[in-house]
Amino acid sequence: MEASPSGAQQAPEIVSSVPGTFAHGVWTERHPALLRRLTEATPYGPRQRDALDALLTETLHGTVAALPEHAQDAALWNGPWDRGHYGRRWLQAPFLWAESYFYRRLRTATGYADPQEDGGARRGVDPFAPFKEAELAGEGVDEQLAALDGLDGADEAERTDALLLGALWGNRADLGFLLTSDEASGDRPLVADERPALHRLLAGAAERGVVPGRIVLVADNAGRELIADLLLLAHLLETGTATEVLLHVKPHPYYVSDAVPADVLAAVRRIAAAPAAAGRAGRLLTGALREGRLLVRSHPFSCAPLGYAAMPGDLRADFASAALTLLKGDLNYRRLVGDRHWPATTPFAEVTAGFPGPLGALRTLKSEVVTGLAASTAAALDDSGEEWRTNGQHALIQVREAEAE
Repeated sequence: MEASPSGAQQAPEIVSSVPGTFAHGVWTERHPALLRRLTEATPYGPRQRDALDALLTETLHGTVAALPEHAQDAALWNGPWDRGHYGRRWLQAPFLWAESYFYRRLRTATGYADPQEDGGARRGVDPFAPFKEAELAGEGVDEQLAALDGLDGADEAERTDALLLGALWGNRADLGFLLTSDEASGDRPLVADERPALHRLLAGAAERGVVPGRIVLVADNAGRELIADLLLLAHLLETGTATEVLLHVKPHPYYVSDAVPADVLAAVRRIAAAPAAAGRAGRLLTGALREGRLLVRSHPFSCAPLGYAAMPGDLRADFASAALTLLKGDLNYRRLVGDRHWPATTPFAEVTAGFPGPLGALRTLKSEVVTGLAASTAAALDDSGEEWRTNGQHALIQVREAEAE
């Protein structure tokens, strides 16, 4: 069994079988909308369209089928990532596990992974590329990059804070979430705001860590969010706050808009092509990639259906080497604290016990899981009448300054 954060057995895992819950709606609303958009955006042939239809039918009405033994990662899914859910109804399996496996099966259905009768013509072709490319080419990115000029007169602390908030709220640009939701309008006060602690960790990063000055950022989405992340990293490198950055992205297309290595290069080119401050940041990032000060990682565990408590030793060593690890986005948060029905006041440090080294979570709330809130904040949000945990209009910055003993 997967290791659990401290006290994890006190909170049940989230499953998708209860109508009216957010998790249930992902299967009955979001996934059908996603598959419609996929077939509209890409001229898939009968084989791919039939496979996508069969996958949707299986998830809603059938049982979880195992990967065939010839699948490229069958040893992982039928080995250490298997939690005994094959043969069960999809909606009865833990939400985190089942949703992750859905995207793995989608890669087979679209021809991205595994042998196909068409000779593998679609192998390695990102099925979500049309969505990512459209966002990256959009006017919103031009405005985002131009806004960087407004920070030219700010001091270093103000710039750091503004770029942190940009990276945080950039997490709203989640194409999977936007399939069934309107984009949030206007930034609200953070439900948990531990920026002072995060600034302390950043201020001491150059003298801390197994590799002093190494900062790890675990990215979430491509497009506007990744651009915001890269602008933050460029600032940290330029100021000497970080001497080296490890940028972790997904090795395969995942959750619609999750960033893969090709998305990093596309985003850096987009930034470097901009004028003024953004162009300077893009050139700095290009140089950092060439010099090895910005290293892109894509570990297989990044697409695992498990929490970070089950991470393998080599990934743990990456995080343990750093002065600070920043985890972006909703899915990384779920994997960090455990995808469970935690009381909102459960201490963040308790559920992140065992994660190696200091860490910060920057997350827009788009699923039911949340920890570390003040009792008064949680009560006010519960009394508000809105779906505050899942509507994408609230966010948090949480920090654990040292590894729990």
